[in-house]
Amino acid sequence: MSASVSRTGDLQTNPALGLSFRLMQPVAAQPRHCVILLHGVGSNEANMAELARGMPPDTLVILPRGPLTLGPGQYAWFRVAFGANGPSINAEEAERSRLTLIHFVQQVQLKYGITPANTVIAGFSQGGIMSASVALSTPESVAGFGLLSGRILPELDASLASRERLATLKAFVSHGEQDPVLPVAWAHRSDAMLTQLGVPHEYHLYPMDHGISDAMHADFLTWLTSLNTRP
Repeated sequence: MSASVSRTGDLQTNPALGLSFRLMQPVAAQPRHCVILLHGVGSNEANMAELARGMPPDTLVILPRGPLTLGPGQYAWFRVAFGANGPSINAEEAERSRLTLIHFVQQVQLKYGITPANTVIAGFSQGGIMSASVALSTPESVAGFGLLSGRILPELDASLASRERLATLKAFVSHGEQDPVLPVAWAHRSDAMLTQLGVPHEYHLYPMDHGISDAMHADFLTWLTSLNTRP
């Protein structure tokens, strides 16, 4: 059964994992791969379910909920304000969420018996930001990360892993050319930074604003498949 006919499971809270989350249903009896999908600011985990559509049945898809509550059904990984000079983040909250997610990934791998080499973390907007933060600081924890209409935080510089540690990491960077929330210049910066760090990555731009288009979704799935079929 493919993810196209799946549904989101009930919200689960496990203190050992550190975050509430949902699983895409049905769950494979013995999943070989794991994809962790992170939502954007002011959204929630259920809004990432559509991105899981089309994933193979041996893939465990996990949708964590951000730890900060902004309103009914609205969550975040950190607070952010947008001004004339661009986004200004709560760096302490971003760092706390980075550490929480690193722990979450490790505990999920232990719980379901999935190796880091078969784990991908990805997200939309702020979820993509957190995916990059986790992967670029602890590249041993995942095979790759997906940055969908997001950016790499300049505040992450102090936590970046060395080029040697980053050598096995893969990345997917995608962005809308008319994005009014996070202008496409952020995608150009991510592309240049990953090139400088020696992280192999795909880089895709689309004629769209701040969102996930069908074309972006399809390219992301193709990239995931390429990771899953590596020797």
